[in-house]
Amino acid sequence: MERTMFYKASALIFEMARELRSQQTHAETILWGYLKTKPSGYKFRRQHPIGIYIVDFYCHKLKLVIEVDGSIHNVKEVKEHDQERQVAIEGNNIKIIRFTNADILNKLEAVIDCIQKVLYD
Repeated sequence: MERTMFYKASALIFEMARELRSQQTHAETILWGYLKTKPSGYKFRRQHPIGIYIVDFYCHKLKLVIEVDGSIHNVKEVKEHDQERQVAIEGNNIKIIRFTNADILNKLEAVIDCIQKVLYD
């Protein structure tokens, strides 16, 4: 497997990612149902290590991260951490798109349309 797609993630980060795969939220499970079909031929990985971070979904070919944010991401400290994390990940020329749990649970078609637009850019 190409190690560069992990941006020097440690063994501990890999172990944490493995654990997170068994603890997906309902919204993540729904979105994974779509992404695992390889939309437009692009392979996505779930709970993927990137350096010291674990992202919800990652397509290495597109250098695209998809994050699913629950209500905890509205807390000021969490928002600040998300911002720092996003800057660090984007520093690797990786694009990040975000959706809320509510988006996925209530507007899945719009989420898929948005992802499709990014896939075709």
